[in-house]
Amino acid sequence: MKKKILASLLSVSMLAAMLAGCGAAPAATTAPAADSAATEEAAPAEAAADTSDAAAANDAPAELIFTSVSVTGDSHTTAMDAFAQKVEELSGGSVTCKTYADGTLFSADAEFDALSTGQADLAYISFPTLATQSGLEWCSMVGSAYFWSSYDHMTNTLNGDIGKNEIFPKIEENTNAVPLGAFYLGSRVVNTRNKEINSYADMSGLLLRMPNSETWLNLGEALGANPTPLAFSELYTALQTGAIDGQDNPLPTDVSAKFYEVAPYVAITNHVVDSIIPMINKDKWNSLTDAQKQAVTDAMEYAKQVNDDARIEEEDNDIAILEENGCTITYPDIEDFKTNAQAYYESHPEQTAEWDMDLYEKIQAAAN
Repeated sequence: MKKKILASLLSVSMLAAMLAGCGAAPAATTAPAADSAATEEAAPAEAAADTSDAAAANDAPAELIFTSVSVTGDSHTTAMDAFAQKVEELSGGSVTCKTYADGTLFSADAEFDALSTGQADLAYISFPTLATQSGLEWCSMVGSAYFWSSYDHMTNTLNGDIGKNEIFPKIEENTNAVPLGAFYLGSRVVNTRNKEINSYADMSGLLLRMPNSETWLNLGEALGANPTPLAFSELYTALQTGAIDGQDNPLPTDVSAKFYEVAPYVAITNHVVDSIIPMINKDKWNSLTDAQKQAVTDAMEYAKQVNDDARIEEEDNDIAILEENGCTITYPDIEDFKTNAQAYYESHPEQTAEWDMDLYEKIQAAAN
């Protein structure tokens, strides 16, 4: 297994090349330009309106509740609202959606249970959260350090044949929810209160906030830190008071949540090219007509493009925003981080024992 992991992780060397070519905007990707992509991707949803409106307009009304801890102004919050508007349009008004951002309805720790029990109909769910569910322990590999090589690798895999035919069906089989695609969350960086991170060695002893799941905590250890579980809603205050030393999130989250106000050091590690899965409660999904399901699917595809285009543009601009706000930006050696993370996983075979290595190898091969 060690040889497989070694070979597979080496395949993500594209990430280092990407960073070297990006210069001051390390999170840039090879995705299409935002304006043209939005135009191209919006077209199918607009075309679907011609048929979905008529087909679903006379169906019994269905109201959806969409919960998220994403903050106001974040692209994921914007995408929620875009979905709500588009699904009502595509369903001819038979499907409406109420959105609740900023963790006002459920905390990050409570979202999945709320989705599973039907207290919420829609929520963004991470792979580390899915890995806590019986039968889905293999999902932890998707949240491991340097699993994805780029944005294109992530989105083309999850929203392509491998995601639709292999990954999402397994998730649906083991949860009371149905995946509706994968949104770009961003490439995660390390944000600290009072210490520059210039190398993997600088992570030693760092109290690094992580969401409270085994996969997240393992990731923190793989990065050389001392991971500390903490809810997202408590993160700003914990940084402000010094209860923790740092946190990891994509640049757009750092900016929208204003973590830079209390943690002005940002290290561009890009250790996870992260995604989030919008999922719908299975009972609610099954209660919809075929026409309403199509409207939901098309509206979520539209929302995905709204989110991804905005997220990529934000990443391109966030370094300048952070510098304007007095932050210190450092660029640690990615190969140093990747090599040490690989060594960590190799020395902790109990953490990789439940990975689906056939799927792992197939996904890594898709990066080439």
